[in-house]
Amino acid sequence: MACSSIITCIDLEVLMMKVLILTGSPHPQGTTALLADEFIVGAKEAGHEVVRYDTAKLDIHPCLGCYHCRNNDGQCVYDDDMKQIVPHLLAADAVVLVTPLYYFGMTAQLKRVIDRYFSVNPILRKTPKQLCLLAACGDKEGWAMDTLVLHYRTLCRYLQWQEGGMVLAIGSYTRKDVEDSNYPVMARNLGTGLRA
Repeated sequence: MACSSIITCIDLEVLMMKVLILTGSPHPQGTTALLADEFIVGAKEAGHEVVRYDTAKLDIHPCLGCYHCRNNDGQCVYDDDMKQIVPHLLAADAVVLVTPLYYFGMTAQLKRVIDRYFSVNPILRKTPKQLCLLAACGDKEGWAMDTLVLHYRTLCRYLQWQEGGMVLAIGSYTRKDVEDSNYPVMARNLGTGLRA
């Protein structure tokens, strides 16, 4: 895109963010896949650069807590698909966690990725970022999401990242439940509203 002036170019660079989307659902056409898709539409409309990883499709091992990374400049003992995510994680201005509610928490597929943040913890805790949460559950009572929300807020506090916002799609057993609700619009608006 051509800029009409130097100031306009600088403004565009300041507004553009690098956004990393990490989905945790094993269902590529499920409830949270729709929320992720809508968020991405909004973020791209706002001019942000978006990279998405569907963690359930990746070969990522769980953290062993072996401290190999701490003794080897952040290099994990595993040579797996986490190596694709880490460069985007480090470069991101915003990270978006997308998960259905599995037994009152995030999916194991997404949690194993977050556990593997450990190898680059020192860098992540010194790099300001925003963290967003998109989640869906079949339960119709809001308290069902309490543990997941607490985990999200604890991650923000520990990593010293800013809370970027949440969309909690309660009462959403099926994709049609989400489609027939205001949640897709909320997810899109959250993406559009991201600001550096």
